[in-house]
Amino acid sequence: MSLFQRVMGEAFGRLAAPLQHFHSLHGTQTLQGRVQTEAPATRAARWLARGLGAPHAAMDGAIRFELEAGPALETWTRHFPQHVMKSQLRCAGPRLVEQLGAVRLYFTLLEQGGALRMQLDGLQVLGVPCPRWLLPRVHALETGRDGAVFFDVRAALPGVGTVSAYRGHLVLPAEGGAP
Repeated sequence: MSLFQRVMGEAFGRLAAPLQHFHSLHGTQTLQGRVQTEAPATRAARWLARGLGAPHAAMDGAIRFELEAGPALETWTRHFPQHVMKSQLRCAGPRLVEQLGAVRLYFTLLEQGGALRMQLDGLQVLGVPCPRWLLPRVHALETGRDGAVFFDVRAALPGVGTVSAYRGHLVLPAEGGAP
């Protein structure tokens, strides 16, 4: 059972078929696609983006996504044009935890009309919990169609503005084969 299947339970089966395929991949996988990133909104947002390893310039180009997926841990390495962002994902009870450097993000995974929405429920920096009123506003949505996963991610902090924003798609490998 994949990490996302464990976290989502029966809701995983209601995701669009391409999303189920993507979040069931195991072992080492490399996917290709296209991505557009936006520059952070302010100087403080650029500083935070750098600290998180998030893209800190506007770009449009190819993306290479490297996945190392086991049943308890996934490592996602996103090779944006001119930038690399790496995170680790694991299960924490009914939530997914994403580690980005010194920041730990806690997400509830929701199925909505076959799409996957990641709802931010908590955040820790160096193990210190962030007050709920200061949590970033995160929009993280995945959809799937035509053998691809489409993603749209945006994170903004109150008083700072957009820290990270990117959208695009990844072409999925054929089931049981190479992309």
